[in-house]
Order: sequence, then C-alpha cells, then structure tokens
Amino acid sequence: MEKIFENNRKWVAAKLAEDSEYFKKMALGQEPRYLFIGCSDSRVPAGEITGHGPGEMFVHRNIANMVVHSDINMLSVLQYAVEVLKVKDIIVCGHYGCGGVAAAASNKQFGLIDNWLRNIKDVIRLHQGEFKEIENEEQRLRRLVELNVIEQVHNLAKTSIIQNAMLSDNPPKLHGLVYDIREGLLRDLKVNEQFQQFEQIYNVTAGATAE
Repeated sequence: MEKIFENNRKWVAAKLAEDSEYFKKMALGQEPRYLFIGCSDSRVPAGEITGHGPGEMFVHRNIANMVVHSDINMLSVLQYAVEVLKVKDIIVCGHYGCGGVAAAASNKQFGLIDNWLRNIKDVIRLHQGEFKEIENEEQRLRRLVELNVIEQVHNLAKTSIIQNAMLSDNPPKLHGLVYDIREGLLRDLKVNEQFQQFEQIYNVTAGATAE
C-alpha cells in the first residue's frame, strides 16, 4: 500500500506543477461527455485507452462489459449518466482475450460467476449458427467478444432509461467498441445500424401505460 500512497503523492505533485488550480477545478463538479461501460480487466483502463482524463468520462465496469436488466448497479450508473450528467455518448467496450467470454464459451463450472456468465451463454444461443461455423477457437472467441458487445448495446437500447432519453431533443448516441490488447487499438462495430430493425418492438411513446 505504501507504493500506492507514494505514487499518489507524485501524481498530485505532477498535476499541480502543470496547473496549480487543477484540484480546485476538479472539486467544482463533473461534466463528462461519455459513459463508458467496460470490462473489469485491469488491462483495459477506460481513460488511458481513449486519451481522456479525470472529469471527462463516467465509467462503469463489470465482468465482460455486460448490460443486464436486473443489475441495479449498472442501471443506477446509466440513469445518473443520462438524466443528471447528460452524457452525449454511451460506449460499451469489450476486448479480445476476455476471460469472462472465454469462460462462458466453455462447459466448465466456475462458481458464483456462472450465474453472471449465463447472460453471455444467451449470446451464444442467439448466434449459435455463426458461432459453430467458426472452426478456429481463437477466432471463435474473438467473434463472441464482438457479438457480446453488439448484444449489450442492444440491451442498452431496450432499457426504459434509454427509451425515455430517445424521446428527448438530444438523446445520447450508443456505440459498441472492441479493444485489441495486442495492438492497443479500438474498433467500432457500428452497432446502431444493426438495431434499427427492432425499433418497432422495443421503442415506446411518451405517456404510454401498461394495462
């Protein structure tokens, strides 16, 4: 822990050397443009891989960058980001070599996390035709990472939070990205275009009530 405190002091000194008012400005509040929903993997730091610093990106991370409709933690972050912070862009970012995705693709048990991984197994079920046709295991897992990101962006679009936001004048844009750890590059999966065919199923109108 002493190493952490030492690094913290060095970081503070470096920031103050750049701008003596840096922390006073930070204390005034945050106005991030982005909400980043990523994997908890320590190799995928949201700010660093996107070139953003403190105050510029609101972040939620979990195993395999999931958007689960019963996850109150994620939904709370999403609601705060959309309704209070007024973020402009919401990013779901997966990464190749994801351990959670690989675990979900196996037939092994891992304990408590199996209940979480069931959500990725549903992605396999939805795309099992394409998934089974890929013979190379590494390529199959890489594709599953991409399919998982696509489905999680779709799950975002289905939430009441995003549905309500879409009725506003400036709704946030949804993005699905994949990070390649071997190269350090981000790839845009162009997910928005793929979800338009389902709008008639999931979209809602203002004032509608259930009977």
